[in-house]
Amino acid sequence: MHPVTIVLLVILAILIVGLIVLYFLGKKAQKRKEEQDAQLAASAQTVSMLIIDKKRMRLKESGLPQIVIDQTPKLMRRSKLPIVKAKVGPKVMSLIADESVFDMIPLKKEVKATVSGIYITKVTGLRGPLERPEGKKNWRTKLREKAASANKELAKEKAAASKEKGKKKK
Repeated sequence: MHPVTIVLLVILAILIVGLIVLYFLGKKAQKRKEEQDAQLAASAQTVSMLIIDKKRMRLKESGLPQIVIDQTPKLMRRSKLPIVKAKVGPKVMSLIADESVFDMIPLKKEVKATVSGIYITKVTGLRGPLERPEGKKNWRTKLREKAASANKELAKEKAAASKEKGKKKK
């Protein structure tokens, strides 16, 4: 056998072993996530709160209790989290929002939120539905919108030009 074939077979075997390992690690992580979600759902409470401010900030700057900061892994301390400052009853608290909920939280409005400890998992409007913010558009979507508007303008110009030709013929 050629050395190139042997090298390719070894690389293929390593890739297959790597995929198998990733598969089992993914299943294990998914089970862990499901258990955590079940615990969050079990301790969830519905609370009405007035949202004061929301930002993505580092854990040390967030104003969370020192116990929470000490319990987080060292790698997570450097990452930015979605932090919400809200007035819950007479207290002003710093809470961590779920990524999927963070964009829906309105500023300076009262909302009903499902809270599990210091973690906001769900938000609904207190006096009506919350408006969904438009997500960020990627460059391809922006380019399509520009092309569509340019095509509409071109069609209008062609229609105007054909009307002028029709008037000149008469």
